Amino acid sequence: NGVRAFADATARRDFRAFAVGDATAAAARAAGFADVISAQGAVDDLATLVMSRLKAKDGAVFHAAASVTAGDLQGLLEAAGFSVRRAALYEAVPSVRLSDTTRIAIAQHQIDAALFFSPRNAATFVRLAAGLEEGCKHMVAVALSSAVAEKLAPLPWRRVAVAAAPHEAALLAALESSMATS
Repeated sequence: NGVRAFADATARRDFRAFAVGDATAAAARAAGFADVISAQGAVDDLATLVMSRLKAKDGAVFHAAASVTAGDLQGLLEAAGFSVRRAALYEAVPSVRLSDTTRIAIAQHQIDAALFFSPRNAATFVRLAAGLEEGCKHMVAVALSSAVAEKLAPLPWRRVAVAAAPHEAALLAALESSMATS
C-alpha cells in the first residue's frame, strides 16, 4: 500500500527504495522503481538494511507509511542517528464485523485455517470473532511472526503455527506443514 500511495503521489522513480519484504519490493519494481532492495523480513530487518547501506550524515530518509504502523522504523533509524521524514500516505481501516457468510462458515467448522500477516489484523480478528470460539477450536491459525501469534492467544485455536521467517513464502510453508499434520 505504501508503494502504491507513494507512486500515486509522485512521478519520480529515481529514488532508491528499501522494502520490508519481497512482495513490497516487487510492487516497487512494478511501479517503475529500478533501484529496489528487499530486507526480506520485518521492520527490524529493514532498519538494519538501511543502516548497512546508507550513512546517517548523507541526508534524511523518507518513510512512506500507513497512519498506523506495525513497527517503529522511524525510532530505530533515529536511534542510529538518521533523520527520518515519515509521511502517512494511506490508512488501513480495520473491519468492523465479519460477514455473515464468514461467521456461519467458522461456526459450522467449514474453515480449516486462517492466515494472519500483522499483529493488528490478528487483534482485529480476535475482536470480531467474539462468540465464535467453538468454531475457532477447529481452525489452525498461521501467523507471520511470534508478535502476530501473541495477538491470537485469546482464541482457542486447534493450533497456532508461526512462520519460520517473516515473509509470505515462510507463511505459506507453515500453512502447508500445519495442514499436512492435521
